Amino acid sequence: MADSGNTGLTRIIKATGYSWQGLKAAYKNEAAFRQELLLAVVLIPLAIWLADNVIQMALMISSVILVLIVEILNSAIEAVVDRFGGELHELSGRAKDMASAAVFFALIYMLVIWGLMLWQIFRL
Repeated sequence: MADSGNTGLTRIIKATGYSWQGLKAAYKNEAAFRQELLLAVVLIPLAIWLADNVIQMALMISSVILVLIVEILNSAIEAVVDRFGGELHELSGRAKDMASAAVFFALIYMLVIWGLMLWQIFRL
């Protein structure tokens, strides 16, 4: 919940607290986020170790982080739809399906980046 009237350091501290609460909620309530976080714990150090240069490393790491970002947004959309839409509704289903599709595309993006970078690194 945002507080009005906060500026400067107070706003930054409170915003950081809200972000931390969001991360904890995603970890606690979303199995997909936990799985993708585990994947990130493996892939990010692997990217640091394997990359030939900083551009490869940045692409590999950012593609993993993008999956986490999109998964959190997907979970947020699902939570809002579930909170306000107890009954089945076409728009609720569409919103949840579209958010899921965004995660799917983020995962495809990550696979493409990792595939191309590994191909370049190992000249497969």
